[in-house]
Amino acid sequence: MSRPVPAARFVAAAVGLALASVAAAGAPAAAITLEVDAREAPRKILHATLAIPARPGPLTLSYPKWIRGEHGPNGPIADLAGLVFSAAGKTLAWRRDDLDMYAFHLDIPPGADRVEVALDYLMPSTGGRYASGVSSTAQLLVLNWFQVLLYPQHVASDDLTYAARLRLPAGWRLATALPTARETVDGAEFAPVSLTTLADSPVLAGAHLRAVPLGEVDGAAHELDVAADSEAALAIAPETVVRCKRLVAEFQTLFGAHHYRSYRWLLALTDRIRRAGIEHHESSDDRFPERGLLDPGLLELLPGLLAHEYAHSWNGKYRRPAGLAGPDFDTPMRGDLLWVYEGLTTYLGTIMPVRAGFNSAELFRERLAGAAGAMAHQAGRAWRPLEDTAVAAQVLFGSAESGRSWRRGTDFYVESMLIWLEADVRIRQLTAGRRSLDDFCRAFFGGSDTPPQLRTYAFDDVVAALGAVAPYDWRGFFQTRIMALAPTPPLAGIAAAGWRLDETPAPNEWQRLEEAAWKFADESASIGLRLTPGGTIVDVTPGTAAARAGLGPGMKLLAVNGRDFTTQRLREAIAASRAPDARVDLLADNDGFAASYALDYHGGARYPHLERDVAQPDLLGEIIRPRAAAGADGTH
Repeated sequence: MSRPVPAARFVAAAVGLALASVAAAGAPAAAITLEVDAREAPRKILHATLAIPARPGPLTLSYPKWIRGEHGPNGPIADLAGLVFSAAGKTLAWRRDDLDMYAFHLDIPPGADRVEVALDYLMPSTGGRYASGVSSTAQLLVLNWFQVLLYPQHVASDDLTYAARLRLPAGWRLATALPTARETVDGAEFAPVSLTTLADSPVLAGAHLRAVPLGEVDGAAHELDVAADSEAALAIAPETVVRCKRLVAEFQTLFGAHHYRSYRWLLALTDRIRRAGIEHHESSDDRFPERGLLDPGLLELLPGLLAHEYAHSWNGKYRRPAGLAGPDFDTPMRGDLLWVYEGLTTYLGTIMPVRAGFNSAELFRERLAGAAGAMAHQAGRAWRPLEDTAVAAQVLFGSAESGRSWRRGTDFYVESMLIWLEADVRIRQLTAGRRSLDDFCRAFFGGSDTPPQLRTYAFDDVVAALGAVAPYDWRGFFQTRIMALAPTPPLAGIAAAGWRLDETPAPNEWQRLEEAAWKFADESASIGLRLTPGGTIVDVTPGTAAARAGLGPGMKLLAVNGRDFTTQRLREAIAASRAPDARVDLLADNDGFAASYALDYHGGARYPHLERDVAQPDLLGEIIRPRAAAGADGTH
């Protein structure tokens, strides 16, 4: 059993405040009890019962809709089943609201002081997104409490207290940041906490679970908790543990303070669920392939996930855009500042693994080049400003890969990373190297060590904080790059840092690692195709040779220049296309109809890289330089 460092005084204070606030609001003051039976998790079923204090009369209960950290109305209401309400020993009739699908109306009979709820949550066996995607296998489970509970509608989540209990399959163990009141033979009982804290504290459980301590910083324990589909997958090299400790040390040095009682990465290693990362204040829900700690290529990619979600404890949880900080799970979110919440986090998640010694400087530059190249080939930037990809995030999350280069997807992750790089370089230039974006991060997200708390901000606050670090027209800087149409990607930061984007025949190493891990092939920079290893076209970039030839998403390539399709043969044909008599002729199936497509392309292989501009100082090298004390291993 893995538990956070005891912090009874913080828990007691939070519960007391919540109870007082609820009573003042006229809502039930006693704790809501929640029991989750996950013994059938291997067959994708969770059973839950709740006892919700209530008074006689009308009552509306809600299922969580707007999920924090997922930035959208993603509550998996369709997977709720077996819903039964009862009070005073009698089953109650209920009616779903005919406009709000997440609300249930019922009447509490005289003499009753609580309503009891029984429900099942049917976990998906395929597909799904984020926390509501496939979350269990025969050997492990990632439990998110918001999937198995109801709450009184329009009562702030800070003002509701839940006392939860979890039962697991025989022999399984669990890890969570949720304070544990008592371990049981088959699970645990947890200390009463606010609904805010409960929903923000997922549980990782499984038959194969390992806790890897990463040391303490100012009284806060850090831990990597790993559950896997096999015992062998839990093996972790000593140098990986050292680098995880360094990652903690680098983040502590960056921000200068933390806002959690303890922190743990909850890492699920399995090929049966979709990879994902979901941030929480005192933990992160990280899902990665089973050999993530063993395969050298995967081990190059994993630190970016861990660093990104860890950065969110500061940027997203402690400081959060006001539009993403609704009082409950009913209130719609506004994502216009996701370019700060996610964009800056993506930037930090890229540079911090290098500072910690996980990734090399060369691989960092390949990743940066890949990001810049990807944005250069987003045709949709001609009509859609970057800010709109953030405002519309709730509909773009989960949108099809087909058509993405013209539609645009959640580009505020990658493109904003390039903009924050430029801001970093600009601060260094304005201050003659005395200050950097690190100073903004420390001032805006740091402060003093505290337990979890939330401080919201607006665009003006970001502008003012940057201006305090380095006076400049930061409002105009972001308005030009975020709010206005930008036909070309923001490459000024790369150039000012002493590098330039180029496309050469040499494969991009970061792209190679991602292609091997996530099973795709990207030829966007050459003929304009992105496809699966089997030849199914995922997307076609408008205006490219593939688009002009008539190829489209969903088609399946059958042959290249008269021979059966393989990715290697396609790339050989592209590489040879510079020859005068070269051709790239493709045979493709389109919904059962085969046709030939002759591509007018003679540019050869093209992959993004950064080339050094010796006329400028190498600021990229300075940005990724380690900051923690020499030899720091994450322990103090």
